[in-house]
Amino acid sequence: MAELKCTAVNCTYNKEKLCSKGDIMVGGKHAEEVDDTCCESFAQRKEGHDAYTSSLEHPSKTISIDCEAVKCVYNSNYKCVAEHVDIQGSSAAESRETACATFKEK
Repeated sequence: MAELKCTAVNCTYNKEKLCSKGDIMVGGKHAEEVDDTCCESFAQRKEGHDAYTSSLEHPSKTISIDCEAVKCVYNSNYKCVAEHVDIQGSSAAESRETACATFKEK
């Protein structure tokens, strides 16, 4: 499991730059650079609804990350093996506006 820092503050699972979802999926099957990736698990926070709705009551510093970015050095059989992962997207309103800043092409 990786230590995750997430700046996608508009995501319903984000609390204090940590994730309360329990696991995430990084997309970008054909990614060759950071901007070709995204957090497929991103769900925009909706006004008037409780945020942080997930299987975890509290956000976690470590998280399981599935990854489609097969050209990334940290991808091992569709699992992320990086020790630390940064998800970008401070003003994201949808998944494609996020990115895995940890991505590094093989």
